[in-house]
Amino acid sequence: MAVSAVTEVVLQRFPRLKDFLRLARLDRPIGIYLLFWPTMWALWVAAEGVPSLKNLVIFSVGVVLMRSAGCVINDFADRKVDGHVKRTQHRPLVTGKIQEKEALIYFSGMVLLSFILVLFTNTLTVQLSFAGFLLALAYPFAKRHTHLPQVVLGAAFGWSIPMAFAAQSGALGNIAWLMFLANLFWTVAYDTQYAMVDRDDDLKVGIKSTAILFGEMDNLIVGCLQVLTLMTLAMVGHQLESGALYYLSLLAVAALFVYQQWLTHRRERDACFRAFLNNHWVGAIVFAGLVLSYL
Repeated sequence: MAVSAVTEVVLQRFPRLKDFLRLARLDRPIGIYLLFWPTMWALWVAAEGVPSLKNLVIFSVGVVLMRSAGCVINDFADRKVDGHVKRTQHRPLVTGKIQEKEALIYFSGMVLLSFILVLFTNTLTVQLSFAGFLLALAYPFAKRHTHLPQVVLGAAFGWSIPMAFAAQSGALGNIAWLMFLANLFWTVAYDTQYAMVDRDDDLKVGIKSTAILFGEMDNLIVGCLQVLTLMTLAMVGHQLESGALYYLSLLAVAALFVYQQWLTHRRERDACFRAFLNNHWVGAIVFAGLVLSYL
């Protein structure tokens, strides 16, 4: 039986499953990709090109679980305002298809499974996981108190980098924090593009973001963040003594950033969203450059 047919049978038997998949954004995997690629950067570098199968499984599954948990707690935090935003007005917590208590249980279950996975690593990684959890929990509520929630998201998404280094090598060095910094610059850039999609609605409901903070300087500041991303990744390459293929990957990333700037220059919703989605290829190309540099 085809996979699609099996999926259809399962959804018919468990009709609410689709709503829970939507709540965790498993029908929209872009967030998984944006968390997955930097995690793989870190694992490959920490292992000098040969990460353990155990860590590959732990961090791959952990990425899916924690990104999904982050989406659930984000929708829980935004449940009172999502109905006033065009892009989010049909989310399951807004429509009542999933109740608040169910969402919290769902979130707690995924966090618990993630923590069980971390227990199969080492003490340093377990210790780092607590900070990662607090960052993931803080992001949805940061939008109420600061115009810099994208920085909190960048730290949350980037925390998988020191955790991967700790799990694979048992230590944290300069390269781990340089990669974390590069990912922070990149995340703030692409999540600002994402926030540009909702800027008008966010202003009405009182949600804060870097897109609102930057105003008419949004594209210029995003461009500066993209340049800082490239510079920091180049510093990583210098520390690793990477070859030409790695730097060619950074040139390809630079071309993608130029394309994204072209997409967002008119601040149109759909174009800004396409620019955000394009960042999947940024992460993948950097990963390819790192893998090739070890071959």
